[in-house]
Amino acid sequence: MQKPAGLEMHGLPGHEIDNIPSAMSLAPLSRDSAWMLVFLSWLVAAVSTLAALFLGEVMGYTPCVLCWYQRICMFPLVLILAAGLFPYDPRVTRYALPLALAGWALAVFHWGVASGVIPERITPCSQGVPCSVEQVSWFGFVTLPLLSVLSFSAIVGLLGLTHLRGPK
Repeated sequence: MQKPAGLEMHGLPGHEIDNIPSAMSLAPLSRDSAWMLVFLSWLVAAVSTLAALFLGEVMGYTPCVLCWYQRICMFPLVLILAAGLFPYDPRVTRYALPLALAGWALAVFHWGVASGVIPERITPCSQGVPCSVEQVSWFGFVTLPLLSVLSFSAIVGLLGLTHLRGPK
């Protein structure tokens, strides 16, 4: 097929539209690579769970209602992902990903409340610790809601990649 005059890229070989790889042309993950991504997801969930338990039980911080909802999503991920690792079951993402997405949505909402973007009057925190109180703030910006968003984001990203590219 002949290109129209003036549309060729002089001096730049390989810059034709047909040579651009699409996201769908990426090679699927091997079984070992998929296992490693699920293992990393489990590791993030386990560290997050242990940190939440440490802050609550050892340090004495009382979690707010939104923190409890996020814990409801995070704690079972440790068991679900571990059950999918030994032996490796590629279907584990079907069970873990919806729970991680729900936790991510709650974490983003909580982060918005703690940051002042979302008004606290629309949160379920009517008793106990207010959801807008930042009990921990490292370096002036790293708060528990931010850490929760980062943890759930990592888990969702790793499980999403495993689900899309892993063995079926």
